[in-house]
Amino acid sequence: MDISIIIVNYNTKPFLADCLSSIYEQTTDINFEVIVSDNGSVDGSIEMLKADFPQVILIENNANLGFGAANNRGLAVAKGKYIFYLNSDTILLNNAVKFFFDYWEKSPEKDCLGALGSNLLAEDEKTITTSHGCFFNFFGDFKLYVKDWLHLFKPQEKATQITEQKFYIGDVDVIIGADLFVKNDEYAFFDEYFFLYHEETDLQLRLKNAGKRRMLIEGPKIVHLEGKSNLNTHISYSDYVSFSRIQDRISRVKFYKKNGTHWYEYRILKLLVLLIWMFPPLFRHTKKYIPQLLRI
Repeated sequence: MDISIIIVNYNTKPFLADCLSSIYEQTTDINFEVIVSDNGSVDGSIEMLKADFPQVILIENNANLGFGAANNRGLAVAKGKYIFYLNSDTILLNNAVKFFFDYWEKSPEKDCLGALGSNLLAEDEKTITTSHGCFFNFFGDFKLYVKDWLHLFKPQEKATQITEQKFYIGDVDVIIGADLFVKNDEYAFFDEYFFLYHEETDLQLRLKNAGKRRMLIEGPKIVHLEGKSNLNTHISYSDYVSFSRIQDRISRVKFYKKNGTHWYEYRILKLLVLLIWMFPPLFRHTKKYIPQLLRI
């Protein structure tokens, strides 16, 4: 088996159906399998998979295990030489899987490769949306959290415009987890310490520490439907209590506890998050997460 494509699903039935259709329509001249690790969906995803995509290897977790843990369940049964972690909200526009495989196989430095990704496209199929990022910087995150605190006192202030990423080929710190192509080896697993967000950053930090390159390559064309670009947004209290924002902050604190350079880094960031969550207009929404934060 050349490639195992692993997709985590949690109540994303329409996205998942389109994603799978694009995989089977576009992927040719390569031996691959598709594994869907389902985190207890109740939206008909399981029934759709069994009826419309019986060739998919389905793992029913019967609970929301989180992103990393669900991917690991897929990895445990994967037979491919390579693993392609793919979000359910993506659509392949060409034979992207073969592009990744050929690049790795033909690279004169393939023993130094750790992960491959591509320039992801927004829904318009033209705009480059978030495809890569940098490893965390404590002082950068410290300023981000302080800015969050200040915004609580003027919640309708216009946020900084989010700009599209430029097309880029070459080495990066972190490829986002929406399309992450890795070798099926000891570096392919996610640390289940992270429930949601930044598990791919942790994985790629391990690759960096092992001297492995993370690269965006030319060729694959993949749409990331949830990718955002060129948006003018306004900050409101609801932004601070959204499930995604809360999980992002928890995972960032965990990342610094595990990987931070200094002992005080995660403690300072944890304190800042706690101050934000205890802000009276937010507290009734955030209080259930505070014990989890304190346990980090």
